[in-house]
Amino acid sequence: MSDIAAETVPDAVTDAETAEGPLAFDVGDFPSGARGAIEAVLMVVDEPVSEVALATALEIPQDDVVEHLTSLEAEYAQAGRGFTLRNVGGGWRFYSRADYAPAVEKFLLDGQQAKLTQASLETLAVIAYRQPISRSRVSAVRGVNVDGVVRTLLTRGLITEHGSDGDSGATLYVTTPYFLERMGLVSLDDLPPLAPYLPDADILDELADAGQA
Repeated sequence: MSDIAAETVPDAVTDAETAEGPLAFDVGDFPSGARGAIEAVLMVVDEPVSEVALATALEIPQDDVVEHLTSLEAEYAQAGRGFTLRNVGGGWRFYSRADYAPAVEKFLLDGQQAKLTQASLETLAVIAYRQPISRSRVSAVRGVNVDGVVRTLLTRGLITEHGSDGDSGATLYVTTPYFLERMGLVSLDDLPPLAPYLPDADILDELADAGQA
């Protein structure tokens, strides 16, 4: 569960789920019904969520999910909101609207003066040497959950999403031209020869699978 989700789920709910299994609910009982439930779920995800997954979790027809998603996307566009819903790689997720890119870029660049933590530097190194790579593989190398660190690196513009893994569907990450600029590199070929000391792809898969078991 993400940091946001952990903060928004009351202890009573967590305890009840542990004791009795997932809580039953009717989306019709929510203030904004299924539309609000879909928004709430998409606010706490780190990767695009499929229509099937949303329909299953909320126990509503997939056609209803598609209708709500399309309607929400149109609603945000008409209102000129700073965010939008996009269907990317077979899943839906919130993204900042392109119209507001200058404001987002300025905010991100203004925050570059803050130093990266050791955890961020280690995660960035793994991505740089093994890109494109999924978060689970990075976690396998570092031995810890890297969700928060990856979000930080994305926010700072040092890494970006680069498609998805053909087998698992997990989002892949690569470094950006801004990373090269900050590192004073012309290309990734200029990275110091440290890659041989990182596990090979097949070993990373085994470690990732073990970590999810």
